[in-house]
Amino acid sequence: APTPSLILLDLNLPGTDGIEILHHLKNNKLLRKIPVVVFTTSSDSKDIESCYFEGANSYIQKPVDLDKLFEAIAKLKNYWFDVIILPKD
Repeated sequence: APTPSLILLDLNLPGTDGIEILHHLKNNKLLRKIPVVVFTTSSDSKDIESCYFEGANSYIQKPVDLDKLFEAIAKLKNYWFDVIILPKD
């Protein structure tokens, strides 16, 4: 199966904790090199600290306004796929 180039992770997942998922991703030999962007509604400083401690590459507060959400996604796409260089598989 192909490896993703980027993982968008919400902290508010049904039945599980997004920070726990991040921990597992960054402690897995096959998955740890994949950049993880936390894209969530939380602006809690504890969540932000925990995510960076666990290896998040970026933390973005998800806008609630639909137009701002589309704008944030476009900027995210531009940065991760047009500006930076990601590792090859």
